[in-house]
Amino acid sequence: MKFLNPFLLSISLFSVDLPTASAQNPAPGLTVSEPKGFREVAQLRPRSTKEIKSSTWSIGGETLDRDYTDYQSYRHYLGPLGAKRIRLQGGWSKCEKVKGKYDFAWLDAVIPDAYSRGVSPWVELSYGNPIYPGGGEPKLGGRIPTSEEALVAWDNWVRAMVNRYKNQVTEWEIWNEPDLNKLNTGEEVAVFYIRTAKLVKAIQPNAKLIALGVAGVPATAFMRPFLDHLKQENALELVDILTYHGYAPNPDTSYPKIEEMRKMVWSYNPKITFMQGENGAPSTASAVTIGALRQYDWTELSQAKWDLRRMLADHGRGIATNLFTISDIHYAAGDHMTGVNTKGLLKTNPDKTIERPKMAYKAAQHVFSTFDDQLELLDQAKPSVSQATVSAFQYRQRKNSGSLVTLWSAEARPAETYEPKPTTVTVEGKFSKPVLVDLITGKVYEIPKNQWKKAGDRYTFTAIPVPDYPVLIADQATLSLVK
Repeated sequence: MKFLNPFLLSISLFSVDLPTASAQNPAPGLTVSEPKGFREVAQLRPRSTKEIKSSTWSIGGETLDRDYTDYQSYRHYLGPLGAKRIRLQGGWSKCEKVKGKYDFAWLDAVIPDAYSRGVSPWVELSYGNPIYPGGGEPKLGGRIPTSEEALVAWDNWVRAMVNRYKNQVTEWEIWNEPDLNKLNTGEEVAVFYIRTAKLVKAIQPNAKLIALGVAGVPATAFMRPFLDHLKQENALELVDILTYHGYAPNPDTSYPKIEEMRKMVWSYNPKITFMQGENGAPSTASAVTIGALRQYDWTELSQAKWDLRRMLADHGRGIATNLFTISDIHYAAGDHMTGVNTKGLLKTNPDKTIERPKMAYKAAQHVFSTFDDQLELLDQAKPSVSQATVSAFQYRQRKNSGSLVTLWSAEARPAETYEPKPTTVTVEGKFSKPVLVDLITGKVYEIPKNQWKKAGDRYTFTAIPVPDYPVLIADQATLSLVK
């Protein structure tokens, strides 16, 4: 595929133009041509984290434990983004560089600060520490601690972490992608998980325990021995939430395997909830980025489309989401990979400081601001659409009962140019003033009166242009707007 300049892209009815943004500009400028026959009436108003009471959204803040990102550079973007939680990695080897001596200064500059901005940290307990024989490796895909000396030292560090941050951290994830290392068997990781989980619960009984960020989905060969051992030890109740990753070029193709995993896990314990713990798309050409999905060329536009589709396909299925990630990640030699992973919502300079927000940052703001706890998913009330390849989910605003529908074309990986599908949408709900919303730009358009009709509680919208990323048909009263 020929790599296209992201600043020269258009989407048929939705034409996107991105002038260059300076480091001082909080976001790239966006100009969008109005869909034919649709009149712009407002703009979505992003709400800060403190304006949002609660939601299921999380943003990735990974790799601070290895200094691959710079929290002090991106922290000012957290509040305006609107995600209520942030995933952090605890970094045993960064905390304990000399046996028995802890340096928590780097985490003290992160966890309380994020918390003060209304963003609740959930902290992953990882990775290994090579100052101990058998201490494991401090990198992605590393070995877990195995020697008795290292495990005792691990226990001591976990106790110190939980005691220090228990007033600001209520969720602890135990390890990350253990299945990447074939020496980490499911049963061995289960023993390690139980050991760690009991330490956390002894100090913080009400803490939520998160297992275990598996890289593969459904990861059956790893998960079954893990769950079998937990069952054998009567320890299934030690898993509150199960996180999984698993990247797909077309995010909409992910869900059969996710459902397979959920059914397997629920056969052991139906109380376990699921969270998509790490997913996002790169924003650059294949030759530039590293990490998952690097085999394809991407731009900031296709990144924004992919992220929106993954977020709202998760949300429409009742799955909490951690969007990967806030800032581009600069991996160093000696880790699982070397180079820049361009999945960040924020574009970085070579020194890891922030150059500017990308398109995906603004798109994520629109989702985080709109899909909070004030919006109720109606999973039993599916909209009817005339196009088989269009995904649709329906919501209701709790206070005023106004309706909202998400729509996108899901048949392929997000493209740089795409002809929107004129789609008829039928839905039972409440639309006092129906509008069409573009979630990339935040522009809100009045739906022409000749393109919708009402019969009782049933509304039919015709010739709605549905692109290959989510747009909304919404009762305007359900939205936070700048008019």
